[in-house]
Amino acid sequence: MLLEIHPESPSPRKIQKVVSTLESGGVIIYPTDTVYALGCDINNQKAIQKICRIRDLDPKKANLTFICKNISQLASYAHQLDKDVFKVLKRNTPGPFTFILNANKQVPKIFQNRKKTIGVRIPDHNIPIAIIEALDRPILSISLKNDDEILEYFTDASEIYDDFANLVSLVIDGGAGLNQPSTVIDCTNSELTIIREGIGQLS
Repeated sequence: MLLEIHPESPSPRKIQKVVSTLESGGVIIYPTDTVYALGCDINNQKAIQKICRIRDLDPKKANLTFICKNISQLASYAHQLDKDVFKVLKRNTPGPFTFILNANKQVPKIFQNRKKTIGVRIPDHNIPIAIIEALDRPILSISLKNDDEILEYFTDASEIYDDFANLVSLVIDGGAGLNQPSTVIDCTNSELTIIREGIGQLS
């Protein structure tokens, strides 16, 4: 299904349709403040494995991210945020950043990799935030990459639907996506390290 949702004022009825899809184990493709992404309920192992199959990834080695609605929700999956990290999060969220943090035991087992870390993100986009608020927990996210030699990521929802309609339950059309991902910052050591330069400029 291709579902058009207004990016500025998402319809509660349409958001509930997305939530029902996630709760029943569905995989969605949705817009963020950077690129379009694959998403599912973090508590549904089969849906997580399906996303990994679509992207040809090993769940225990893949760089999977939790999309959260705020710092409080994000912190519930991280092991002790120190003051400096908290300040960075406060200054730069919501926004186009993915933060690598030490994970705690609240993180589902399928995500508990050898490094014991988790990627977390609070996008500056009304659609994913509305989904997470209605679902009342984060969603798993991984960028939707394109095989095109020029465009690394998909930017048009109708093209996404043409390619992925048989692989996912729902594609959300929230307008044009970008072709540049989030900036990834490793916060697990004493000094923050940018491990992928993306659209975000850290302040």
